[in-house]
Amino acid sequence: MHMLPSFVDISPDVADALERRRPVVALESAVISHGLPHPTSLQTAAMMEAEVRTAGAVPATVAVIAGRITVGAAARDLERLTSAPVMKIAARDLAVACGTSAHGGTTVSATAAIADLIGIPVVATGGIGGVHLGAEQTWDVSADLRALAEYPVAVVCAGAKAICDIGKTLEYLDTAGVPVVVYRADRFPNFYARDSGFSAPRQIDTPQAAAAILAAGRALGRRTALLIANPIPAPEALREADVADAVRRAMQLASGAGVRGGDLTPFLLTALADLTGGRSLRANLALLRANAALAGAVAVAVSKD
Repeated sequence: MHMLPSFVDISPDVADALERRRPVVALESAVISHGLPHPTSLQTAAMMEAEVRTAGAVPATVAVIAGRITVGAAARDLERLTSAPVMKIAARDLAVACGTSAHGGTTVSATAAIADLIGIPVVATGGIGGVHLGAEQTWDVSADLRALAEYPVAVVCAGAKAICDIGKTLEYLDTAGVPVVVYRADRFPNFYARDSGFSAPRQIDTPQAAAAILAAGRALGRRTALLIANPIPAPEALREADVADAVRRAMQLASGAGVRGGDLTPFLLTALADLTGGRSLRANLALLRANAALAGAVAVAVSKD
C-alpha cells in the first residue's frame, strides 16, 4: 500500500491480508446506519462478514468513526452507527465527515473510493443507487453511478435499488463506460425481483470470469468499475409486478411527506417493508447475504490471477 492519510485506520486482519495479497472484500455500512432497522442491521452485517469468510476472503466493513475512516470496523464501531446523529456518507462527503469528526455509514460510492485507495479490488452491497424514478423532474441521480465510472473495483450487487429507473440507470452506465455483467442469468435483476424486464448486457457464469474481466480492464488502463449484478435467490424473490406496485405506493407516500434527497431511500425501504408485509425486508437480507458470498468468491479468484 502507498502512504495513506493519517485519518485512515485499517484493522490488523485486513492489513495483514492486504500485505500478504490475500483476498479481501470491502463492505459498505450505509446499510447498517440507514438501510435496515436495528438490531437487524447489525445482525446482517455480521452475516455478510461470515459469508465473505466462508468464501475464503477477509471482510473489511468500511465506516467513518469519529472522523476516522475505518476499514475492517469492529462490532463496537458498527454499533455506533445505529444511533443518531449519523451521516450517510457518499464519496463527496468523506472529507466533510473526516474534517468534522463525524460518525457515518459509507454508501457504495464512498466504499468504492476507499477500496480503490487502499487496494481492495472487490466491493459488496445490496443494490447500487441509480437514476431515480421521476429523475426527469427531480434530477435525482445517485452518486454511486459517478463512482462506478471512477474507481476500478468490482462491485457485486442485486442490480439497482427498487426505487430506481432501471432503463435509465443502464443507459447512464453505458454512457459512462461501465461494464455490466449479470451472474448466471440473461436478465438484469431488479433488486427484490430477479427480472427487471431488461436483458443482461453480458452474462458470466463463474467468479473466475469476473476476475478475468477486472484484470483485463486494469491491464488496458480502464478507470471504471466492473458492475456484477447477482439476481436475488429465487426462493426469496418477489414478483416484479408486486415490487412495481409497492414502489409506486411508497413513492406516493414519500411525495406526500415531502421526503427527497438522501432521506428518500431510508424512507422508501421502510415503507416498502410495511407495504409488502415484511417480504421486502426478508428479500433484502437474502440478497445481501448472496452478494457477500459471491463477492468473496470473486475476491478469491482475483487473488489467484
